[in-house]
Amino acid sequence: MRKLIPHEDDRDYENFIANPQLTFLSSLPTKLQATKVMAVQDTLSTHSPDEEYLGQVNQLHRHWIDDRRVLELFNKFSSKLEEIEEIIKCRNKDDRLKNRSGAGVPPYELLLPTSGPGVTGRGIPNSISI
Repeated sequence: MRKLIPHEDDRDYENFIANPQLTFLSSLPTKLQATKVMAVQDTLSTHSPDEEYLGQVNQLHRHWIDDRRVLELFNKFSSKLEEIEEIIKCRNKDDRLKNRSGAGVPPYELLLPTSGPGVTGRGIPNSISI
């Protein structure tokens, strides 16, 4: 919305009362403005195909960690994240849980540790993602 709904003391209030639909439609962004916003949001929200997620290390960078204890703890952390992902997937399939049944109910995927490329609404990147 580009404009607020007029209050009683605004000069456009009478026009709003006379034709609320016109006031509403005139407050929407143009197609060009909406397209620009959608393009920017899509660009900033898209996971790249080579995105690294929490608990994952690119194999090319694994040699940077030469401390055996650090690797053991990291692998333990990664395993725990995989367990959490499986728990979330199982809960999504359980119709007895609240809000998990009915038409048009999407599965909970917001904090699933991994994701595929694109805008998925899931995955916890190792870097900032808007």
